Amino acid sequence: MRVTTEPVAPAVRAPGGEPPPVAPPPRQRLHRRIRSTQWAGLAFLAPLLAYLLIFYAFPLYRNLELSVHDYTVRAFVLGNAEFTGFANYRDVLTSDTFGLALRNTLLFTFVSIAAQYAIGLALAVFFRANFRLSGVLRAMFLVPWLLPLIVSGSTWAWMLAGDNGIVNAALEAFGIGQINWLTDPDWALTSVITANIWLGIPFNLVILHAGLQNIPDELYEAAALDGANAWQQFWRVTFPLLRPVSAITLLLGLVYTLKVVDVIWIMTTGGPGNVSTTLAVWSYREAFGTGQPDFSPAATVGNLLILMALAFGFVYLQLQRRQHADQEGEQP
Repeated sequence: MRVTTEPVAPAVRAPGGEPPPVAPPPRQRLHRRIRSTQWAGLAFLAPLLAYLLIFYAFPLYRNLELSVHDYTVRAFVLGNAEFTGFANYRDVLTSDTFGLALRNTLLFTFVSIAAQYAIGLALAVFFRANFRLSGVLRAMFLVPWLLPLIVSGSTWAWMLAGDNGIVNAALEAFGIGQINWLTDPDWALTSVITANIWLGIPFNLVILHAGLQNIPDELYEAAALDGANAWQQFWRVTFPLLRPVSAITLLLGLVYTLKVVDVIWIMTTGGPGNVSTTLAVWSYREAFGTGQPDFSPAATVGNLLILMALAFGFVYLQLQRRQHADQEGEQP
């Protein structure tokens, strides 16, 4: 039997006589690639995590810590505040101001967002037909939204002033007597609600108008061919298809309105008495409005306001989940 041998190629050596490096197995390379991707993802998340910790987690923790201690100005400076547990919450909930402030908060919030949404939706539908000068008029409606709130609040306080306000001057021109809009207990809350409605209409107009642009014109043409009038087209086409945008608009308006302080403080400072005091105004007054800061009750009221906002947020999420479940159930 004849045996043949194949020539063996000499091993390639790196400069210096050392053997070449051996490539790692494919599984090890895959693990390295995954680890590198994870580190890259963490690097991108790091700024967001730092932002959430610094501007959300730490202030929330600090607010909770303030509410369970007795923080006067002296204790705040020296850092020796006495631990009181839930005593601040008990004092706030049993205070004579709490019931009135809660009622004012709910009334101020729900009347404001209902009127802002209704007027904003009406204007959005009106501006959907791109008529002449519609862009200019939409831009003019944005002016209240662009102004600083201190300017808007001061303007409304001047307009509703009892002696030289422009509103009372107009009423006198029609033979109606003067109304003390900002100092009369029967009108103070109505005045600040009116000003807040005026401030929130542009936001609703912009969001709802953008949502209307996503509704195809073919649906309106089909509805018109079926004999639907303008109201039926709105109720059967516009309103149902605008429901997701309406939900997020109302939620954002709710969260924003719950924490309104500046407009009320500039116009009435929560008065006369506590007639126009909301939970947000009460919290601000305790911390900064009396000249003798009492940070613990202020933080306590603020935490109750946060709980209210979270409750409304959970209700919104539950409604959205139910809506998605109903939509999936309708699909064949």
